[in-house]
This record gives sequence, C-alpha cells and structure tokens, in this order.
Amino acid sequence: MQETPFYLRVGDLHSYSMSNSSTTDFTNPSTFILLGIPGLEAAHVWISIPFCTMYAIAILGNSAILLIVKMEPSLHGPMYYFLCMLAITDLVLSTSILPKMLAIFWFNSREIDFDACLTQMYFTACFSVMESGFIVTMGFDRYVAICHPLRHSTTLTIPVVAKMGLAVVLRSSMLVLPYPFLVRQWQYCRTNIIPEPFCAHMAVVKLACGDTHVSSYYGLFVLLCVMGLDGIFITVSYIQILRAIFSLSAKEARLKTFGTCVSHLCVILTFCIPGLFSSLTYRFGKNVPLHFHVLIGNMNLLVPPMLHSIIYGVRTKEIRYRLLRFITYKE
Repeated sequence: MQETPFYLRVGDLHSYSMSNSSTTDFTNPSTFILLGIPGLEAAHVWISIPFCTMYAIAILGNSAILLIVKMEPSLHGPMYYFLCMLAITDLVLSTSILPKMLAIFWFNSREIDFDACLTQMYFTACFSVMESGFIVTMGFDRYVAICHPLRHSTTLTIPVVAKMGLAVVLRSSMLVLPYPFLVRQWQYCRTNIIPEPFCAHMAVVKLACGDTHVSSYYGLFVLLCVMGLDGIFITVSYIQILRAIFSLSAKEARLKTFGTCVSHLCVILTFCIPGLFSSLTYRFGKNVPLHFHVLIGNMNLLVPPMLHSIIYGVRTKEIRYRLLRFITYKE
C-alpha cells in the first residue's frame, strides 16, 4: 500500500486521492472512504484525545443544563427554554460527527455507507443552521427583556417560544433538505475518498464528475441566507439593546443590564470566530497544509457545542448555583 504523505497542500488533494483509490472507475459508489486528518494519520490516536475531551464536555455540560432547567421550576422561562433548545442542538450536532470520527482515529474504521454519508451530511448542515437560529432567538429574548421589560412576560409566552423554536427547526430542515437530493443525483466516477473525518457537503460534491454548480451555488445561497439574515437580526437587536442601556442614568444599572447579555455575546463570538477563521483560511491560505484546513474546519463544528455549556454554566448565576447545590446534595 502506498504510504500516506505527511505533508499535503490543498492543491495536492486531487492527485493524492486518485493515487490512493483502488476504485477510480465506478459510478455511484456504495461506500466512501473518510481519510480523517490527511497527512496526520500517524498522530490520529493523539489527536483523538482533545476531540474526545471536547465531546465529553459537550455531552456532560449540555445534559446538565437540560437536567437543571427541567428540575427547577424557577428556570421555566423564555431564556432558559431557548438555552435548552440550543443545548439539544449542540448535543445532536456533536453526536452526528464525533462517534464516526473517533472510530476512524481509534479503529481505522474509514468506510461509510453512501446513505449513511448523506444522512451525516444532512444532520451536520441542518443542526449547524439550527444552532445559528437559536442564537438569534436568544438575542431576541435579550432585546425584549431589556428594551421592553414590562412586556417581556406577555410577549414571550410559552406558545410564542414554542412557535419560534418550531420556526427555527423548520427553516433549518427545509433549507438543508435539497443537499442530499442534489448530491444523490450526481455521478461519481473519480474517487470515493473524502479528505475529511466526516461527510461535509462540499467535500462530497467535489467528488462528483460533471457540472455540480447547482449544489455549489445552493450551498453558497444557504450560507449567505443564514449568516446574512441572522447577522442582521442580531446586529439590529444589539443596537437597540445598547441604546436602551446607555439611556440609563446610573452606571451601576448600565453595567448590571449589560451583564445579562455577556453570556449571549460570548456564545455569538464562539460561533462566529471559528467560522470566520476557517473561511478566511480556506480562501486565502492556498499554501496552508491540507491537514490544517481540516482541523480548523472540524474545530468550527466541535468547539461551540463544548463552550456554550461552559459559558452558561459559569456565567449564569442561577444555573451555577443549582448545579453546585445538586453536586453537593449528591455528595
């Protein structure tokens, strides 16, 4: 078997895939081969340690948030309902990626069924869009709570919160639904090797032969639609929030009010910064090794689910207090 080169650049991917595939003449393969982190196969076991740690923290942290909110009637409010929706999204998103990734790192289990690959691709994209949507709803909750505090309880009732959550789920499901159908219709006659540890949408599209501009353009449309609209909603919300905060006369009141937004602002940063860095690296880092692109792209999906639970667990007094009380009571 040909030894995998330690150092790969993005431009070398096509020749590497073709030389390492034993099935270059086929149409619509029944399985794909996931490379993991190309060029760092020898270090897969060591790379799995931080990935597994992030997954464990995401599972434990988000599960703890769901359990605490369920057990404490005083937390049954709009902010915590939206937080639970985000926690469920983070659990599904990380679980759709990490188990297969760890199987590659630990057991060299690289094959994935074609339908399983499309399913993973759909869930990964769908819950990434959903994550963005719930961050927007949490921003709207902060807007109403600060700019219209007297109407907060009447505006964000339980039925309204449920409808907003349902709207986010439907938007994500419908926007991403064409992905697997478009990918399924293409002919695959080049290689079945995916230079990723999971089935990313564009990574699969690039394997198809023929004109795949429809998939590429639709993927760009979804990206611009989601990030553009969600970014506008969050920006407008925080412009109004900051206007309301600076209209307060007392400095202490301004700081206290702004403090209620810090957790949400941290969540926005953890969601946007990895994605922005990954996008800039992909577009302008032409000489950056392929394994660096893959690592950054995976961090973009795995770091936010881990940090969200930490941010709200540390920053939110009610959750922190009840978590400590629950731990000490168990002891």
